[in-house]
Amino acid sequence: MQSDSKVVSGGPRPNTPGTLNQLFFDSVEKFDKPNALEYKVNGAYKPISHRELALRVRNLARGLEDLGVKRGAKAAILSENRPEWVVADLACLTAGIVDVTVYATLIPEQIQYILHNSGSVAVFVSTQVQADKIASIRNELPDLKHVISFDKIEKNVDFTIDALESKGAELTTDEWIAEYKRIALDIKPDDIATLLYTSGTTGDPKGVMLTHDNIYSNVTAAWDVVDFYPTDVALCFLPLSHIFERMAGYYLMLATGCTIAYAEAIETVAADLMQVRPTILVSNPRLFEKVYARVLETARAGGGLKYRIFLWARNVAEQWADAKLKGEAPGTALDFKYNLAQKLVFGKIKERTGGRLRYSVSGGAPLSPEINKFFYAIGLLVLEGYGLTETSPVITVNTPDKLRIGTVGHPLRGIEVKIAQDGEILTRGPHVMKGYYNNPTATAEAIDSEGWFKTGDIGELKDGFLTITDRKKDIIVTSGGKNIAPQPIEGKINQNKFVSQAVVIGDKRRFPSVLIVPEFDQLEKWARYKKIAWNSHEDLIKNPAVIDKIDREVFATVKDLAQYERPKTILIVEHEFSIERGTLTPSLKVKRRIVEEQYKEEIENMYAAAVSHDPHHSHS
Repeated sequence: MQSDSKVVSGGPRPNTPGTLNQLFFDSVEKFDKPNALEYKVNGAYKPISHRELALRVRNLARGLEDLGVKRGAKAAILSENRPEWVVADLACLTAGIVDVTVYATLIPEQIQYILHNSGSVAVFVSTQVQADKIASIRNELPDLKHVISFDKIEKNVDFTIDALESKGAELTTDEWIAEYKRIALDIKPDDIATLLYTSGTTGDPKGVMLTHDNIYSNVTAAWDVVDFYPTDVALCFLPLSHIFERMAGYYLMLATGCTIAYAEAIETVAADLMQVRPTILVSNPRLFEKVYARVLETARAGGGLKYRIFLWARNVAEQWADAKLKGEAPGTALDFKYNLAQKLVFGKIKERTGGRLRYSVSGGAPLSPEINKFFYAIGLLVLEGYGLTETSPVITVNTPDKLRIGTVGHPLRGIEVKIAQDGEILTRGPHVMKGYYNNPTATAEAIDSEGWFKTGDIGELKDGFLTITDRKKDIIVTSGGKNIAPQPIEGKINQNKFVSQAVVIGDKRRFPSVLIVPEFDQLEKWARYKKIAWNSHEDLIKNPAVIDKIDREVFATVKDLAQYERPKTILIVEHEFSIERGTLTPSLKVKRRIVEEQYKEEIENMYAAAVSHDPHHSHS
């Protein structure tokens, strides 16, 4: 672990402080495209122009003013991704209203905490399902005056967004328009733009106050190192309530004139890729993991000659990638073979992404270097970056010019990074939040007197590139004093096609173990082939042959790890770790302590059995 306190800087800030309102107005005037946004209706994508977007934003801002929702007030957005999310967000920003973004997957009790803590006076809801959640907690929210729906529904809402926009249009005058723009541009860079509540792996969520310039500086610094063009099309499917998608997949695309197309749902992303044919994709590692697993499975299923051709092509691509990553020319013979591999194998894989991807940006969690290198080798560039909600979010990112697989890249310009004595990553710059809302104690704990924000992540700096090794709080210390970083181990195990989710445990115990949620589609396919009978998932994971299969798959995956890092026992669990079950945060990070509490009895039994016998496998 590196303890060097040397500061690595991305260089001088590429811009002066600014606001998201300035960014929005500039983009409308500069690009004026017929398809600023695209969304799906009855299977086909429909466009929304910059002019229509600006008009709807202005009308909604006027409608909100008529309701008495004024500058400085808080308004929440509880919705899946859709154009109305953007209209509501921009209407709030330009009116000086602080919006509070809420994950659509949260349960009523979690939503109640956020709306109550923030003092939200209005909430935008997407559907009847979300409206009903608010109705169930409304009596506990004395500040909440208005519930506004995106869908045309009547139950448990006060207004639809269409009705509010229509009312705003009726009330708008030329004088008001001039005043509206003056107020919007009078917003200061240091004014709070939004509140985002952190995932809360421990304790209650904290409201992160991000200013206009926090996000504006991040947008312009990212644009400074990665090329975006008005001809680009981005597919948006990560939740807009998460700062990564909001900055990289929305504000950045808006600032650079890219068209933003909304996926119909997370389940339809594969089909939407083919329809939208994006040139840019902002994603988390899960998508790349799934595509990689599907490619390998399809290749194996092809059997015989097809599989041998795939293995040959992959080997050629690896050699080509090794040369390119070292900055060397691959050579005529290797280039010829690589082009042949593209025609025979990799072109078909690229077609499944729409065939036009210039690059993808990956964030939110670590991406396996093996998977990243595979995509690089076949000609699909994935730029891995790193950041947190509190840092607006990007701290570092790999770029086409500065790329090192296995790292999360260099700091953006205007951003400083250093490693503390205990290995924790610290960062300072215009991207660091204003603080936690109404929580000065937590703010003082997170940001020191010199402005350094403590990320809670452990990492190393080499040649200006940052590598993340784990979360500080997640480090497992065995009873023998060995330090184990669980995330890289989980990342390796998750690559196995029979594994849906893996959680490594073992703090203060003799050795690590792993909880496995199987990929039941794959497991059932294998069980049918093996003529194993079962009535339920619970039946299936209790079958000795299935336990043995998971045993062999998982242990083969971790065989190259150090002896002390290798999980010695496996607990197979039936239910996915999820937000609803309380085992995942809204940004899909595992709540390790909660998982251990929920399976406490099974874990204790597993370790007790391992003490009296050889470590073995269990199920739940």
